[in-house]
Amino acid sequence: MILAPKLEHVCTLHVDLAPITEMGRGRAGGRRIIPIVGGTVTGPRLNGRVLNVGADWQTIFDDGMAELDTRYAFETNDGAVIEIKNYGYRHGPPEVMAAVARGEDVAPDAYYMRTHARLETGDPRYAWVNNTLFVGTGSRQEASVRVDLFALQ
Repeated sequence: MILAPKLEHVCTLHVDLAPITEMGRGRAGGRRIIPIVGGTVTGPRLNGRVLNVGADWQTIFDDGMAELDTRYAFETNDGAVIEIKNYGYRHGPPEVMAAVARGEDVAPDAYYMRTHARLETGDPRYAWVNNTLFVGTGSRQEASVRVDLFALQ
């Protein structure tokens, strides 16, 4: 019997970004850091604000694919602090990715931006995030990222 996982929408993260810091070419490709400076968390299970802490440490491979490696935190409306480690890929046709890089409003289904996330907290009200795997679909705007986060059930 095959048991396929179900997805439950947990929240949408609107993550505000500071300007990109280019590091130059590393062993695997172009390296850059994008500081995470705020944002909002809204949804059926998690709500709050993204804290001004953390960054996305990206590698841009020769074929244009961006490897996303983020670590940041948010505070729920009732005071719990939750860390999020989010890892994923963003890629698409060169002309679409060039439009994304220019900060243009590009339809999220025109390119691939998918992540998997681990959340952690010491707050017992949200202990369930410590034992749940999450996946996300995302899109990049000029100075922010949107990630719709789903719990694997």
